[in-house]
Amino acid sequence: MKHVVVDLEMNPVGRDFPEIRKKLSGEVIEIGAVRLDEDYRQEAQFQCYVAPEYGSIRKHITELTGITQETVAGKEHFGTAFRDFVAWVGEDAKIYSWSMSDIKQLRRECRLKLKDFDTAWLDSRWVDLQQAFDERIGLHNSLALKHALGAMNKDFEGTAHTALADAANTSAILALMQDDDKFRKVMAPVMDVLKPKEVLSASLGDLFPELANFQAEH
Repeated sequence: MKHVVVDLEMNPVGRDFPEIRKKLSGEVIEIGAVRLDEDYRQEAQFQCYVAPEYGSIRKHITELTGITQETVAGKEHFGTAFRDFVAWVGEDAKIYSWSMSDIKQLRRECRLKLKDFDTAWLDSRWVDLQQAFDERIGLHNSLALKHALGAMNKDFEGTAHTALADAANTSAILALMQDDDKFRKVMAPVMDVLKPKEVLSASLGDLFPELANFQAEH
């Protein structure tokens, strides 16, 4: 089985389209993905810009992603771009993203723009890698991608908030998670901090007796 890690960049639907905004808050303007083989080695990349249909690229989106109106000028709309992505993914692949926000975006946009597309295709393949990572290290709150990489003592490669770079960096986390011994070794400092509160409190008490006395008094 192949493994596809995907990331999307979005642009808000323009205020001139109030009826559309009731159904869709934003549109995909970039799809980036990497495909890993059965051994979680990268074998291919996919990247495309997507022309929005309901408004131009907002200034704050350009500042965040580097994508301008000129970047998407003449590019395909979502329907064609997404079908190209589906064809590239292939029949035998799981799809991973950092959180479920991307699959939710694709569901909403497909329902509006690709009504003949069965979104069950997404549901049957999608994995929330952020949740899997958080559960593996015993974290109850969602960790941002850059912080997950920092916990691995790994620098972000490329430019953040570009879809392909985000996908490639996420794939590094996916690959590490396949080797349990290596994962535990790399993540040991973080997992130690996340030990049960009783253990952590005892450790803090040993290290900082003044703090322990203050807590006891209050």
